[in-house]
Amino acid sequence: MTVARKGELVAASELPVAKVAVDVPLAHLDRPFDYLVPDTLHESAVPGCRVRVRFAGKQVDGFLLCRTAESDFGGRLGFLSKVVSQEPVLAPEIATLARTVADRYAGSLIDVLRLAIPPRHAKVEAEPPPEPAPRPAMPDAPGWRRYPRGPAFLDAVRAGRPAHAVWQALPGEDWPARLAELAATAAASDRGAVLVVPDYRDVARLHAACVALAGEDAVVALSADAGPAKRYRRWLSVLRGGARIVVGTRASVFAPVHRPGVFVVWDDGDDLHADPHAPYPHVRDVLIQRAHAVGASLVVAGIARTAEAQLLVESGWAPEIVASRDELRAAAPRIVALGETDLQLARDPAARAARVPSVAFEAARAALKDGRPVLVQVPRGGYVPALACQQCRGPARCRRCAGPLGLPAGGGAGTPTCRWCGVPDTAFRCGNCGSRRLRAIVVGAKRTAEELGRAFADVPVIGSGAKEVVSDVAARPALVVATPGAEPVAAGGYGAALLLDGWALLGRADLRASEEALRRWMQAAALVRSHRDGGRVVVLAESALAPVQALVRWDPAWHASQELAARTELGFPPAVRMAAVDGQATALATFLEELTLPPSGEILGPVPIGPDDRERALVRTTRAEGRALAAVLAAAQHVRTARKEPDPIRVRLDPLELI
Repeated sequence: MTVARKGELVAASELPVAKVAVDVPLAHLDRPFDYLVPDTLHESAVPGCRVRVRFAGKQVDGFLLCRTAESDFGGRLGFLSKVVSQEPVLAPEIATLARTVADRYAGSLIDVLRLAIPPRHAKVEAEPPPEPAPRPAMPDAPGWRRYPRGPAFLDAVRAGRPAHAVWQALPGEDWPARLAELAATAAASDRGAVLVVPDYRDVARLHAACVALAGEDAVVALSADAGPAKRYRRWLSVLRGGARIVVGTRASVFAPVHRPGVFVVWDDGDDLHADPHAPYPHVRDVLIQRAHAVGASLVVAGIARTAEAQLLVESGWAPEIVASRDELRAAAPRIVALGETDLQLARDPAARAARVPSVAFEAARAALKDGRPVLVQVPRGGYVPALACQQCRGPARCRRCAGPLGLPAGGGAGTPTCRWCGVPDTAFRCGNCGSRRLRAIVVGAKRTAEELGRAFADVPVIGSGAKEVVSDVAARPALVVATPGAEPVAAGGYGAALLLDGWALLGRADLRASEEALRRWMQAAALVRSHRDGGRVVVLAESALAPVQALVRWDPAWHASQELAARTELGFPPAVRMAAVDGQATALATFLEELTLPPSGEILGPVPIGPDDRERALVRTTRAEGRALAAVLAAAQHVRTARKEPDPIRVRLDPLELI
């Protein structure tokens, strides 16, 4: 090795070579680069710290991965320019995990590190480190005794043995309390816990449950709504060993908790668990990799069950934790589907055509009379978000930009307005048949609230949706109209739930449409009181459909098994590893031609996916050759960036949306 000198700079006498992950966006540069450590930075250049180096004539940021005595590089090495912060923000375990995730998803290390490590806040770093939180008392955790395998899993967490499980929570279960008991058990055994949930409302509920068992100093909540300074302060408290339990959204999957004992992902079917930034990792898969690497326990938990979780069960990697059927029957509400009995149709012959049939009105009236709130789940927000021609049923389009027309909130007599450009169309004429009459394709939550408000004039109507989410409601008569995922928690449970427009969830052109519909329905139904307390759920969908049958019987495991079998037969994830590759048609064709696929590799497509001549191809292999597929795709990306190809290619492994 040739020691480079610049002016008076002298390399450190011990471990003079620093291996740095340089923050550059080029795939072919996804490897550590060697730099010399000046003797003036010998004390501050610690593994895991942030540094600045000169790379390709520019000063760029990076992370110091490790220091060694020698370099394999035969040329002249440059020196580190600066140690930005002496804080070792990149823990060795997280560095290893980031490399694993990058390799699994055909991405680069620096992209994963951007997801794993929050931006620096210098003022927060200067604050003194917190004192380690005291170990909490071992919780009793009586709620887990409702599940035959629950106590055994708790014993494994208590003893520090790695155990994996798929937990199916009972309807009406206080799941934040159950997960808090797991985390407190790990903390009482002098180990850490990371609990990942979809959104900030779940974070608030779970954080409060953990604080009640382990104390405020032992628990931190990591979510984007906390703000950069507060979030970085909490993240540093975990890194410095102050907090033992981390509760947060998807970015907290990389939280540098010390001696992790248990990892939990709640509701793994929620699309918020899939990161929208490259390399697009999913929380469930990252936690599986992390639990395997450090020998910690893992729980994939939820009300419903995904095909991916079912694969973990059927492969034997994660046994299921479920309650007995007797326990389930006692906890579940009574669930009624459309056309479930001939008597129902005889009483209301128009039930299949009506948006809210008589059986739904009866359930709502009974619950309101009993003094309980009623939940009304509507798949779409807005007022009338989609309109069509009354005569030919063709979608109503804006004459200016061809966007979809809808009715804004305020009443049926409103002017149709484009949802893209916002221009009202006062003189609509169908481009297909010339008709001027319009009809609603989808009725939104606001229109539904207006209609129900007229039907139940003496009952308050509460709306909960994307822009105005309500966290909880009181135990008094009210109609709560909510979009999926925005359902408030009712004190003591809802008296009834009406699941409207089931066709809108089931009819989506999506591989996961039925799985997602069942998940949304079960989450709403789980908020309803048990049938012994008069709780009823009415789902407006045909009773013969598999997801409806799974809901009526409260058997998500059966439905997940059916989904997994169907995807295995068709060759779709999770039965196989599949990559969606998007790009300009010419660039994509060249990319696919240069791929050297594994023996089981197969290319589907490409097919057009939008304007500007963009296309998508699906590349799949068996699960056994999934790593080889990721490596091949990453190598192809390296070649493209090395050649400075102008048109980007996006690669996503096992994306949630395939069609």
